[in-house]
Order: sequence, then structure tokens, then C-alpha cells
Amino acid sequence: MTDGAAVRDQENRTDETDQVGRAGQTDQENRADRAAVEETRPRRRRRRGGRVALTVVAAAAAGAAGVATLGLGGGGPAGDTAESALPPETAAVTRQTLIDTQSADGELGYGPATTATSRLSGTLTRLPGTGDRITRGKALYKVDDRPVTLLYGSLPAYRTLAQGVEGPDVRQLERNLKALGYGGFTVDEEYTYATAEAVMRWQEDRGLDETGTVELGHVVFAPHAVRVESLQAGKGDLTAPGGKVLSYTGTTRAVTVELDAADQRLARKGAKVTVTLPDDTTVKGRVDEVTTVIDPGEGQGEDAQTKVEVVVELVGGKARKAVGAYALASVDVSFTAGTRENVLTVPVAALLALQEGGFGVEVVRGAASTYVPVRTGLFSGGQVEVSGDGIAEGATVGMPK
Repeated sequence: MTDGAAVRDQENRTDETDQVGRAGQTDQENRADRAAVEETRPRRRRRRGGRVALTVVAAAAAGAAGVATLGLGGGGPAGDTAESALPPETAAVTRQTLIDTQSADGELGYGPATTATSRLSGTLTRLPGTGDRITRGKALYKVDDRPVTLLYGSLPAYRTLAQGVEGPDVRQLERNLKALGYGGFTVDEEYTYATAEAVMRWQEDRGLDETGTVELGHVVFAPHAVRVESLQAGKGDLTAPGGKVLSYTGTTRAVTVELDAADQRLARKGAKVTVTLPDDTTVKGRVDEVTTVIDPGEGQGEDAQTKVEVVVELVGGKARKAVGAYALASVDVSFTAGTRENVLTVPVAALLALQEGGFGVEVVRGAASTYVPVRTGLFSGGQVEVSGDGIAEGATVGMPK
């Protein structure tokens, strides 16, 4: 390499990836930190003797700190000692814990909405209002003045339940009957005569025909109480099986985030996150649900895209109080992409991109300095994890001015 030749960081990316992996982080996690070189910055002072050619270029890595490109002249190996002028600035090698965070846009509301579709034919004679809260045992809506009742459970209603039927949906129904005060049976997966008797008492109180059978379409199961998000039909409209009636959400405040499939690693159920509200208040959250969804695309000819829908539960009284000022709002959600505890770090600007591949740093000892290759790990907040021979806590490394 001739003096002053600028070598782009991208030319070394393949070699760099191998080194990064040994430091404990994948190429995918570091790619954004080692973005393409964009512009040439002023050179560090050239060493006399022509043995080392050094050009400083900008690299958009962890705060867009500059990364120098180091070519070795005359066949000298990495580790050669600089023969004269020291770097214009220096920094210390420190030991610390690095936490890499990535942010995504989110929507503060009540979580993703679910559409309730009718299983009955008839006229919608009663509908709730937008924002209404519906709890177990209450009517979600009415068809021909017959209530469609909300019950709790994760398994959707898919068949008529009658004496002799067995399955987990029977247990789900019996749990609801017991919670509503209708007992006299064993909660299990068998729909017995005792279950039918409890159903008849429940039907009598609901103003329904006392058949002892729960016809498909007369109950809707949801995991918990619901809040009516919007109406898809009006009172007096005709409905039929498959007709959309309304959409509902949960009743507790939550943040919904849509991530690209490539960022799915951020969405770990139970992971802690930080939510920044429009007034810059930060509150704690926890990933509650992670669901893969298909985005069909907005225009004709656009390919469908796989997205990851993340529901963040707000944690603690402070969070619940802070979000009370907003009905709906756009927020920022910070995910922890990676953590490296008790590792050696240097400023990203101290890195020198080696022509032979990978990175190095200029270690300063007294009136002399030495170029030392390093293995890089996690990038975070303008610092980067490094390891290698000659790299120790408290050592001094060169920096551009």
C-alpha cells in the first residue's frame, strides 16, 4: 500500500466478522456499528521512515467515530513501533459493562385489536359503544335480541358444546361457569349431565332457551376483559356467519411495536425495555407477547412482508400514572440488543482498520507507540469491546485529533 492510500472499512468486513465472532457477538449484531465509510477526514501525522502509511477516514460506527486504515510498508509486521511523533490525542483502555440498545417506534394504546365475527344469522339488535369495557358473563352484542356472551379463555369457540362432548374447550367452558357461580360439576374435559344442568341455569338467567347446550355463536372467548376498539357494523344491520361486528383490545395500557423480521432477536418474551413518552418521560416495560404477522403490502405488485408484532406491558405504578395523560400516542421503545459484562473497551475512534484484515490500535508507552491488532466485540455508546496481546486495563491508545 502506498502512502496516503485510503482503504475503506468495507474491504475488511469479511475478515472483521471472524474476529468479532470470537469476541462474543454475531456479524448481524455488529453490522450497523461498522457501516460503510463515507468521507475522508484529515490524516494523522505521518511517521518518518516510510514504514507505516496511515490514512484516517470516517466510519459510521457507534457515533460515527473515525477509524483509521493502517497499511504496513516494507513488509513490517503489525506490532512495529512508530519511529517518531506520537498521536495527537490519547485515551485509556477501560474495563466496563457495555449495553447495546436499539430503538423502535411504538404505539401506546391497549395492545393489538381482535375482530369479533358473527357465527349467527339475524339482526344486530344491540351493540356496545367504542371504549366500553366488557367483562366475563356480559353481552358483547346481541343478535335478534339474543346475547352473545363474553367468556374468558384462549381457545376460540369452534363447535357446539353438548352432553357427551369431550375436550379442552369443555374445561374452558366449565371454568367460566364455575367463576360465574354455576357449580355442581367437576371441572374437567367431559361435558356431563351435571354440566348441562349448570348450563341450563345459566341460560335461564340470560333469557335464553334452557337447552343445556351451548350453540356455536352464542359465546365469544377472550383471554381477559375487553375494551371495544371500534364497530364494524351498526345496530339494525343484518349479520351472517363470518360477518364482522366489532374489534376489541385488552383493557390495560400497552405499547405495540412492529419490527422487521431481521430484528426478531430483539423481541424476547419477558425482556425488559424502556419506553419514552412524548414528553420525554421514560417508563419501564416488559415484552409480553411476540407474534409473527404477514404484511400483505400496500400497493399492487408489492410483495408480502413478514413482520414481528411485539406487545410491551408497562411495569409499575409510575408507568401507569405517566401514561394516564395519553389516550393514544406515538412512543419510542428501547430494546437491549446485547450486553457484555466486565470487558476491556476503547473509544471506537481509536480503532485502526488493518489492510490485512481486522482492526488494531496504537498503544502508547512513554515516548514511543506500537501498533497492536485487536479482536473487536460489542459496539455501544462510542465504545467498543477489544481484546488481544498487549491490551490491558489502563493502557494508553492513540486517538485522532
